[in-house]
Amino acid sequence: MAVDGLEAPVRCPYCNQLSEKVVDSREGKDGEVIRRRRECLACHKRFTTYERIEEIQFMVVKKDGRREPFDRHKLMTGLLKATQKRPVSVAQLQAIADDIESRLSEKPDREIPATEVGELIMDRLPDLDEVAYVRFASVYRQFKDVHQFVEEVKGLLGSGKKGKG
Repeated sequence: MAVDGLEAPVRCPYCNQLSEKVVDSREGKDGEVIRRRRECLACHKRFTTYERIEEIQFMVVKKDGRREPFDRHKLMTGLLKATQKRPVSVAQLQAIADDIESRLSEKPDREIPATEVGELIMDRLPDLDEVAYVRFASVYRQFKDVHQFVEEVKGLLGSGKKGKG
């Protein structure tokens, strides 16, 4: 049961009970997220929930024509794989994901080609980490051989972009 009485109770992640109270609410930096600290009235443990305004979902059109809802989690997973064991913070990756999500949501068309999402990522990675860029490019561009890989690295070096890698 929430303090303001307007929202449905949230299930406690510890004891699975539906009785809880809101201890603290704070608006996120961008004003789009509300962070709530909650306390379970049954087990008295505290947990955090985040509320985000649900917007009209946009679809990503895959290379084979399939359409699927945009998935921020997939975007973050790709970024995390590309930057694995690199000196890149999760906060930096979240900033990239925020920027890409924001750019896509500003578009009037609700269907966005997957290639456009990939290119937005490719545009951001060289400045962040060159190794992460090459890793992501090798999967995104589906390199068939070492020659394609070398050409991509030559293009990176020739572009004058210098990352932190």
